[in-house]
Amino acid sequence: MKQSINILISGGGTGGHIYPAIAIANELKLRYPAAKFLFVGAKDKMEMEKVPQAGYDIKGLWISGIQRKITLKNLLFPFKLISSLLKSRRIIKQFKPHVAIGTGGFASGPALLMACRYKVPSIIQEQNSYPGITNKLLAKKVAKICVAYDHLERFFPADKILKTGNPVRQDLLQIHTKRAESFDFFNLKSSQKTVLILGGSLGARRVNQLIEDQLNFFKEQEIQVIWQCGRLYLEEYQKYNDVPGVQVHQFINQMDVAYAAADIIISRAGASSVSELCIVGKPVIFIPSPNVAEDHQTKNAKSVVDHHAAILLKESELDTFSVVFETLLKDKGKQESLSENIKALALPTATTDIVNEIEKLLKK
Repeated sequence: MKQSINILISGGGTGGHIYPAIAIANELKLRYPAAKFLFVGAKDKMEMEKVPQAGYDIKGLWISGIQRKITLKNLLFPFKLISSLLKSRRIIKQFKPHVAIGTGGFASGPALLMACRYKVPSIIQEQNSYPGITNKLLAKKVAKICVAYDHLERFFPADKILKTGNPVRQDLLQIHTKRAESFDFFNLKSSQKTVLILGGSLGARRVNQLIEDQLNFFKEQEIQVIWQCGRLYLEEYQKYNDVPGVQVHQFINQMDVAYAAADIIISRAGASSVSELCIVGKPVIFIPSPNVAEDHQTKNAKSVVDHHAAILLKESELDTFSVVFETLLKDKGKQESLSENIKALALPTATTDIVNEIEKLLKK
């Protein structure tokens, strides 16, 4: 296999699309050290920062999604789409990729569509139990579709589907060895239980409001709190860093250590988070965002809860939180069964399996 290959990767908008793309790139780089990589993202989204931080070049498209209500942004959408298709065509012609990989998000639509038009072997990776519109549109054009959930034949051609799972950070596979390190890293008391709150990279307003309301409850239970409030909410909630036993973070880079510290995890149910939490194997309370396309976070969470592997608490049920949490906290058997059941759903070789499929396309 020739080493001088060009690999185009597109995906972004949220960490759930970006981090799988970076994980795939990292695995390909290990196998093909001389390969050239180019990411394609949306101009004003977080991939424009996160991808260069990971050591890869990226080009931005002028693209965004369609709002559910009539707005000026919707009127601009046709112009953005045409602009993005033309720029994607230029990128394909100049970079001449040997393979194109899409992990979802607005930018991957034009980039993968143009790659397919120019006969570049292409593959998409769908993280969610309910696919986004971009991947639904691309499904007929690409060679293979890597998925993380069962029963996606409703949306994709069955002969293209491969159940691989979602790429996750490889450092999560050994978190059981990092417990002592985590107490030092976060300055925690080993004699107390720790709850980890994850609202996604931008943050989750309703989850943050809940945690603010429950701080006295956590104090009464002698619970330590590691609270990732998200970039949009740091200014509002960082004052709680002054409360003993509470620490507020905009973003946690050392997620392996944070997971190692946690006894119970409260999390949104984005696809990447769900995949990570299956590998982590701790008791989880999912609070899905109801404000996402097709309510896919609730569907992601239910796919775990249906295996008795987590607890689902809808935003409309948050007034029962303290009862649900305290019941779990006091039931060691329930904690152990949730841990065992969620670990059984893990697909830890996802990145390797996806890259194996990309290699098959390269060899063709």
